[in-house]
Amino acid sequence: MYDRLLFPTDGSDPAREALGYALDIAAEHDATLHVLNVADTNQDSLTTVEGRVVDVLESEGEDLVAEAVDHARARGIDAVSAVLQGDPTLTIVDYAHEHADLAVMPTHGRRGLSRLLLGSVTERVVGALDVPVVVVNPAADRTHRYPPREILAATDGSDAAGRALDAALDVACETGATLRLLSVVETTSLGFDVRSAVASEELDARATAVLDAAAARATERGVDTVTHVAHGHPHREILDALDDHAVDLLALGVHGETDFSRSVLGGVATKVLRTSPVPVLLRRDPDPGA
Repeated sequence: MYDRLLFPTDGSDPAREALGYALDIAAEHDATLHVLNVADTNQDSLTTVEGRVVDVLESEGEDLVAEAVDHARARGIDAVSAVLQGDPTLTIVDYAHEHADLAVMPTHGRRGLSRLLLGSVTERVVGALDVPVVVVNPAADRTHRYPPREILAATDGSDAAGRALDAALDVACETGATLRLLSVVETTSLGFDVRSAVASEELDARATAVLDAAAARATERGVDTVTHVAHGHPHREILDALDDHAVDLLALGVHGETDFSRSVLGGVATKVLRTSPVPVLLRRDPDPGA
């Protein structure tokens, strides 16, 4: 399923912790791990040593990727590395489009106090990349486990949610995981008059239809499913579902917005991404007209 897995790293603690999860995925699918470090040309990294101009960031990057490759090969995983100069987001996206069918990134990554390589970059990569991205929150209390035993896919019936569902089904088919399907009816804006009651019933009916369609797709692929309609704030209901069930992986769809300012669930993915106790499998909707 996954043959080429991209792991961008800046050598930060979050990146080092996310590497373990990337290695688990690569080992499970017998994938080649591509370890990438980007020497950020937006930073002043050039110094003079004995009359020669040396790019310190690129030199550091070589050490970082070599360390990650050593960890991969110690587990019997094929690994290659690259250190490139450029804008981190654009360089990661360009490399992934050519060399990867899955990317794994942490939610945050800092080197020093002033430079951010992974974090906001991760979000921009998600909004621009055509392949699935798994985002790992190293600060989560729960132990990350791959292959997953249960996957949660939150869906609203949109195209992006459908792409995320397909990505979740791919993993479930390959690993034998159960797929938990969730659709959230946002009722917080509804009042308590007759019209709101009718609207709530209509929303419930639509959510049920969305889940039925998703479950039918899963059944066609031989995946066991559990469906649930929740009511309230979508991001809170998704996080509650993660807390209430033994979910190992969350699948969400996002719009193809390069600034990651909106998600298919109305900003929900942005809120969930940074606090999810489990890795999040994100699949973006293609750009309009693409």
